[in-house]
Amino acid sequence: MPGIRIYADNACDLDKEYLEELGVKLFYMPVTIKDQTYRDRLTISPPDFYKLISEPGVMPTTAQITPREFKEEFEKALQESNDQIIYIAFSSGLSGTYQSACVARDMLDSPRIMVFDSKSASVGYALTVIRAARAVAAGENLEQVVAAIEDNIRRIEHIFIVGNFDMLKRGGRISSTSATLGNLLNIKLIAHFMDGSIFPLEKVHGLKKAKKRMLEIMAERGVNLKEQLIGISHSNDYEGALELKELIEKRFGCREFVISEIGAAIGAHVGAGTYTIFFLR
Repeated sequence: MPGIRIYADNACDLDKEYLEELGVKLFYMPVTIKDQTYRDRLTISPPDFYKLISEPGVMPTTAQITPREFKEEFEKALQESNDQIIYIAFSSGLSGTYQSACVARDMLDSPRIMVFDSKSASVGYALTVIRAARAVAAGENLEQVVAAIEDNIRRIEHIFIVGNFDMLKRGGRISSTSATLGNLLNIKLIAHFMDGSIFPLEKVHGLKKAKKRMLEIMAERGVNLKEQLIGISHSNDYEGALELKELIEKRFGCREFVISEIGAAIGAHVGAGTYTIFFLR
């Protein structure tokens, strides 16, 4: 009986071992730092990535996965079995990887290949991947798995404290003046995702107030939070992520969490010192 293969990419910020437990196969986006190219979480770990970009003047760059890479893997999967192939992609608002996968799908012209734009990043993206993998493991059919994916894509929320204003300045999200003032005055920018892209939401003085405000926004937007799988990601501060988890547990009674460190694919956009919470609205 044909099965369902779930694919994702490393922008979901989940460790390889956990993805293997879920039965999810991974594509890797390259990141270049000081003329050296790495594969995030494959040839460079998150701690090593943040150590490298902490050096003055070092700005990492990322590249999309190529259509050729997708075509080779999809073609192999088609030949190996009659499984349905589902690739859930890093947000098209931040990378061309989704478009690359669509090109590969169209080249192979097989109804067994489905490509979804998660419109998400980091553990927010991971929550959709996890839901899809759990649906497959539970024996749900293709229609049910697709419905679960599309539901998460519609409802996922990303609320985060930006670690480095310079990263957003480079991406054109804020002005040079705002970036300089923010870094100097300990202003924390709370941002969110809209249709798969990053947009500033509010500015708050100090990290403690910013975390408190994140939970207020979570309360305003979230639905039935106690029963949800909640995502938390951080860049170079696991203790800070645990503090967020405790605050969420205390306020909303949430019991199930996924906590992961932001890797190079996302860290290249937001920098060290970023904290993010993910949930469904």
